[in-house]
Amino acid sequence: MRAMILAAGLGTRMRPLTEKTPKPLLKAGSQTLIEHIITKLVKAGITELVINHAWLGQQIEDYLGDGSRYGASIFYSAENEPLETAGGIRKALPLLNNDEDQPFLLVNGDTWTDMDFALLAGQKMKPDDLAHLVLIDNPEHNPAGDFSLDEDHRVHTKGDNMLTYSGISLYRPSLFKAVPSGVYPLPPVLREAMRKGRVSGEHYTGQWYDIGTPDRLQWLDEKLSAEGL
Repeated sequence: MRAMILAAGLGTRMRPLTEKTPKPLLKAGSQTLIEHIITKLVKAGITELVINHAWLGQQIEDYLGDGSRYGASIFYSAENEPLETAGGIRKALPLLNNDEDQPFLLVNGDTWTDMDFALLAGQKMKPDDLAHLVLIDNPEHNPAGDFSLDEDHRVHTKGDNMLTYSGISLYRPSLFKAVPSGVYPLPPVLREAMRKGRVSGEHYTGQWYDIGTPDRLQWLDEKLSAEGL
């Protein structure tokens, strides 16, 4: 299995920290945000990684290199402008796709979690499913949630049990083949797949944090430093 780390955002909420440094290279504890993710992926046995980038993206390539010092092989998908999630995945498909349409793991580059990616990678998606989403309890900044998870682990656009999409998931490349080139958001793609009943999910109750502001980064830095991470 390959994994893609989304790292093409402008980091506007993180300014002024991101004026000269791309958000994935901001440090929390002993590593940068993106290194924490890479380390967890490699520990899970996922060593072929695709990273998209736009804003100050060359810094990401220069810093991470080919991935060998992490025990990984890193491939880059450079974007002249941020293409949003679905557009970025669509552009990176040549690096992710295979003839058997095997799922790849996706992780937002501005999150931190203690999730065991090996357990997620071991999920057996149904042959007709196009996505498997990791959902979490609704944080303060998203109290209404994004999607509903039913008792059969199917994900819907609406329902009683509304949860928040964590930015961590499994996707089949075929989900994005019809996405047009250029800027394209992820929600419409997911909603259409949900309408067809082709999205499964799970509720993760461990640690997960959206590191989208300087205050959250400072909090995470202090937390990980205290834990020796």
